[in-house]
Amino acid sequence: MIKTYTNTIIKSFAVLGLLTIAACSSSDNKAVSDRKVAFNTGWQFHLNTPTDNDTITTTTQWRALNLPHDWSIEGAFDEKSPAGYGGGSLTGGLGWYKKTFTVKAEDSTKITSVVFDGVYRNSQVWINGHYLGKRPNGYIGFRYNLTPYLNYGDKQNEIIVKADNSKQPNSRWYSGSGIYRNVWMETTGKVHVAAEGTYITTPVVANGKATIKLQTILKNEYAAEKAATITTTIFKGDSKVTEVSKEVKLSANAEQTLQQEATIDNPVLWDIEHPELYTAVTEVKADDEVLDTYATPFGIRTFTFDLNKGFILNGKQVKIKGVCLHHDLGPLGSAFNTRAMERELQIMKDMGVNGIRTSHNPPAPELLDLCDKMGFIVMDEAYDMWKQQKTPFDYSNDWDKWHVTDLKDQLFRDRNHPSVFMWSIGNEIPEQWNEQGAAIGKELSAIVKSIDPTRPVTAAMNPPIAVNPTEANIQFVNTADKPNALAASGALDIIGYNYAHQTYAKHKINFPKTAFIATETTSALATRGYYDAKSDTVKMWPKRWDIPFHDGNPGNTVSAYDQIQAPWGSTHEATWKVIKKHDYLAGMFVWTGFDYIGEPTPYEWPSVSSYFGIVDLAGFPKDVYYMYQSEWTTKDVLHILPHWNWKTGQDVDVWAYYNNADEVELYLNGKSLGKKSKQGDDLHIMWRVPYQPGTLKAISRKNGKTVLEKEVKTAGAPAALKATADRAKITADGADLSYITVDITDANGVFAATANNEITFSLKGNGKIVGVCSGDPVSHESYKGNKHTALSGKCLVIVQAGDKADNLELTASAAGLKKATVSITTSK
Repeated sequence: MIKTYTNTIIKSFAVLGLLTIAACSSSDNKAVSDRKVAFNTGWQFHLNTPTDNDTITTTTQWRALNLPHDWSIEGAFDEKSPAGYGGGSLTGGLGWYKKTFTVKAEDSTKITSVVFDGVYRNSQVWINGHYLGKRPNGYIGFRYNLTPYLNYGDKQNEIIVKADNSKQPNSRWYSGSGIYRNVWMETTGKVHVAAEGTYITTPVVANGKATIKLQTILKNEYAAEKAATITTTIFKGDSKVTEVSKEVKLSANAEQTLQQEATIDNPVLWDIEHPELYTAVTEVKADDEVLDTYATPFGIRTFTFDLNKGFILNGKQVKIKGVCLHHDLGPLGSAFNTRAMERELQIMKDMGVNGIRTSHNPPAPELLDLCDKMGFIVMDEAYDMWKQQKTPFDYSNDWDKWHVTDLKDQLFRDRNHPSVFMWSIGNEIPEQWNEQGAAIGKELSAIVKSIDPTRPVTAAMNPPIAVNPTEANIQFVNTADKPNALAASGALDIIGYNYAHQTYAKHKINFPKTAFIATETTSALATRGYYDAKSDTVKMWPKRWDIPFHDGNPGNTVSAYDQIQAPWGSTHEATWKVIKKHDYLAGMFVWTGFDYIGEPTPYEWPSVSSYFGIVDLAGFPKDVYYMYQSEWTTKDVLHILPHWNWKTGQDVDVWAYYNNADEVELYLNGKSLGKKSKQGDDLHIMWRVPYQPGTLKAISRKNGKTVLEKEVKTAGAPAALKATADRAKITADGADLSYITVDITDANGVFAATANNEITFSLKGNGKIVGVCSGDPVSHESYKGNKHTALSGKCLVIVQAGDKADNLELTASAAGLKKATVSITTSK
């Protein structure tokens, strides 16, 4: 029996989840895959010039490409870009896509739809000259029924998509431009499961059984009534678990909702350590013919947000250790790639992260698929603004007409994912301080509950209660004397705090009946690998963020010691100490897991990407990554910083993050500099060391026995390159990626942590270089070139497989340095 705390419980939530690929029998798998197929290859693209006058003609010049595609990432960084510094100083514009294709003659009796997972933004679509519609929102998927306008057999069809991202700024971060997510062609019989037409919940999980409720929306697109048999089979892997069947009569050209119920004995529960999944395969049969097969993979779990115990998953208290992620994929821009997203999540998982916030809009569907499979708690967010704008051309201009449709589409699309545990209806919404915000909050919450009553609703508020402006590093205008109308409205099941960690301990006093989540925290800053020698003399972030950033920070660098923070935030250690201390604080989402393009804080050229990430834009961890790893995982951790190339006699602060040990002893060239242990709530230890070249070594010990040893060495002049692929074998599918890290070393192979050489890349074989990056927030080198300047001894190159099996060879070279090569095998 799942334990609940009936005296303090807010609500108990249990729901199941959807994946793209079903884990069912091979024959059923084929039927499912036949329904929805990728429609990404063979497109052509044209980016309008100022003389194109918002049109395409027979003389328009096109180039061939495959989707997903982001045209903005291909451009040059421009200080005068209309997107502004927030948009990464990269330009939008207006682009056109077209594709010709054929449809099998036998499909003329079926329903064919095109499905777009996301187009940024203001998309319009035509098929064979027929206008299908417009979708302003760049973050939510949409579909159009092509059936009335298609040609069948050998006759060609032409689909045209217009994406208009010319009115800028329309975002506070880098959005990207174009058809930047996957596109699908979906074919069904005329009696079929509607789009996103299944909803599966587990209202009872107890006594070794789980009750499975299946709600299926069926559509009959015949002009006559149809009798149909609906059979839903539940699989665990390849094994059939149970089956339910029902006969229905469907009215002509009508839609009907069917309820089914099944029981699973001894269910295997989904959790963050073991994200176990089932699959429900729904088969629709009419006139003795299978007309549709629809798969809904899911996981069984129960959870609650408890007033005293925080987050309870399957009866066990779990602290949410989350991060916020923007949708861009670093040097790939916003063009979605499943492997790129999987790599990001794996880097986060290795740090100990168990939660993801989709900042600040609906994510690509594959992100949720990956979170289902990898075990993350997801806060699924809908909007960054409501009616009141944050930038001149943002979503507020479309709010009145589109916000209900967009929210409903997100809910229907995402409500089956077991990884999704809460819905966020907004981020730092200006209306939260007035009654209009309370009214809109109630409206949105009611929409959520009408479609998915199984999960709580929250909003990311800045902050939900008044903060004393004189407190250190807190500057919120007009909040101290205004109540938060949204927080007080009763629209929210969980109060979401953005920053204001000084107020967390008072949550139970201020909101005695509503649970807590820190929706956005920290906003600490760092440039990977950059340090001032003495951490206590680092030029601190100005108290006002409009003071020139470079004042005390040469080249817009920020020290990687965890001491630099935005005025509204905190260091990484400060917020985690508070969250860690109190059971009733369900958890936190750090701003941010990865650096992202745009929103350099403060907005000042030449910076073009953020400094907030625990991991840089290339995917290289900053030092604070290991603080979290030492706190959020049980694996043995010992990490020392900084590098060991300084001026002789210069005082250098040496920090160490460690766990699973009683003490750490530091040695310089074999001589002990003493033992240190964390005291009280310390999360790191420190020695001040007069620099001498050589080897700095740390040894962590428990009960006198060595746990780990780590060392950093003084590097000589850069002499060679070292290339390491994260995966030496990838799939020849035209999409899979290998990420190659290139390190600069001295002649003895010692990592050269201060080297910044320009590196050139070349590739042999059936593949291509699709991204280069060093993680430097001020670099204006193209992410799409074949060369890049390293930052603090490191650079990244991303290789994409072609569609034919081959042996690829990537070579990295730099003037005066020994080159490096790495081999990558691609196979079908």
